[in-house]
Amino acid sequence: MLMIRAIVRPEKSDDVLAALMDAGFPAVTKVAVFGRGKQRGLKIGEVHYDELPKELLIVVIPDKDKDFVVKTIIESARTGEKGSFGDGKIFVTPVQEVYTVSSGVKEV
Repeated sequence: MLMIRAIVRPEKSDDVLAALMDAGFPAVTKVAVFGRGKQRGLKIGEVHYDELPKELLIVVIPDKDKDFVVKTIIESARTGEKGSFGDGKIFVTPVQEVYTVSSGVKEV
């Protein structure tokens, strides 16, 4: 199993969630976050915004679905045809174990 964490623009979050749902991956955790990437924030006139609002989407999937899910997120989170700075990042990490809290059962 793999955990995919996608940091996306807040205005693209619903698009990504809908694309994942349509693709058969309805289980997603969404968290409002703030941060900055390589662009180090945003400067508008004399005002510098050090941290920008983003959404963190977390989904756990079977290994075999990784490429499909990553592609789905990229296509639905990208701004415009070619994308732009600040569209986000995707992190893929292995999941060693999963437990259901209510039953305490370890999932396979």
